[in-house]
Amino acid sequence: MRVDAAVLREVAKPLSIEPIDIDAPGPREVLIRTAACGICRSDLHFIDGAWPVALPVVPGHEASGVVEAVGEDVTTVRPGDHVVTFLTVYCGTCDYCLSGRPSLCASPATRRPREAPPRISLADGTPLTPFLNLSAFAGAMLVHEHACVAIDKAMPLDRAALLGCAVITGAGAIFNDSRVAPGESVAVIGAGGIGLAAINAARIAGAGLIAAIDPVADKRALALRMGATHAFTPDDAARDLPALTGGGVDYAIEAVGRSATAELAWTLLKRGGTATILGMIAPGQSVSIPGPSFLTGKKLQGSLLGSTRFPIDLPRLVRMYLDGLLDLDTMIAETIPLSGINEALDKLRAGDSVRSVIRFD
Repeated sequence: MRVDAAVLREVAKPLSIEPIDIDAPGPREVLIRTAACGICRSDLHFIDGAWPVALPVVPGHEASGVVEAVGEDVTTVRPGDHVVTFLTVYCGTCDYCLSGRPSLCASPATRRPREAPPRISLADGTPLTPFLNLSAFAGAMLVHEHACVAIDKAMPLDRAALLGCAVITGAGAIFNDSRVAPGESVAVIGAGGIGLAAINAARIAGAGLIAAIDPVADKRALALRMGATHAFTPDDAARDLPALTGGGVDYAIEAVGRSATAELAWTLLKRGGTATILGMIAPGQSVSIPGPSFLTGKKLQGSLLGSTRFPIDLPRLVRMYLDGLLDLDTMIAETIPLSGINEALDKLRAGDSVRSVIRFD
C-alpha cells in the first residue's frame, strides 16, 4: 500500500509530505487506515533532536484508525474494527506482561524477523524503522496486534486518538500510579495534553484540591475548565500551595519534562506524598533532591504511559467519554490536514496551544 506521510529527513528541519510504501500484514500484524493522529510534545523531542532517532523517519504515535486487514494468527481485532494505537507494544508472555505491567514490555518478539522485509519504506525502497512502533503521521500504519485495542464504534475517532498517549499517560498517572482517593489533593505541573488529562482524571477520581501549575495564563484557564480547583504559575505554586494545603499535596504529577519541574513536584509534596514524573527529561539532564527530604517519607516514581493495562483501561476511558465524564473535546485546539503539520509543530514549540489533531479524511 502506498500512502502519504510526513517524513523527517533532518532534525530541527520541516517535515516533508511524500509517499511511503507499507507492506502487507504478516503473522500477528494489523494494517490500519489512520483516521486521526494527535501532535504530541514527545514527537517534538525527537523532531528537534533532544532525543536521538534514526533518520529518515515518519514520526507520530498518538493515533486512531480502522483495521483494513490482518495477518495470520491475529485474534484481538478484525477488519472494520475501530482501534486506538499505543507506542509500547506488548508481547503478552513476559514477566512484565504477566504481572500486569504491559507498558514496560520490551520483548523483541513483537518485531519482524531481521530477514523479513521492512514494514514501511520510502518510495525509493529505503527501509524505515517504525517510529515508536507506529509511525502514525501517515495515511496507514502496520503494527503488531498488541499495539492496538478495538474500541466502541460510537467513539469519535479524532477524540479517540488522544487516548493513545496524552490521556492514558495523564489519566493513568492518577488512576494507576497514584490511585487517588476521594478528597485527596493533587498538583499537576504542566497544563498541556497530558497535564489536562491528569487534571480531568483527578476530578473524576473525586480529588479535593486539584492545583494546575503552568506559566501560560490561557492554559491555566483551560485547566480550570477541565476540573482544576486552583491554578498557579510555578513561582506562585512554590510560594502559596504548601500553605494552602497545610504542608503540601498528597500527589504531584510532573507533565513537562524538565529538571526544574521535577524538583518542584518533590517540593510541593506533603510528608509521605508521592511525585510521579511523566515528562521526558532529556538525556544528560539530572534532577537534584535534598538528601534529608527523604526522611519525610516522600516517594518519587517514574511512569511510562501511566502504567496502562491497554486492553482493560482503554475501553474504560472510551466509556468515560461516551458517558460524559472524560472531557476530550476541550483538549483539542484544532483539527488539521497532514499538510498543516509543520505549522502545528511551530505552535507546539511556542507552547500556547494544547492539541492539534491531524485528520486523514
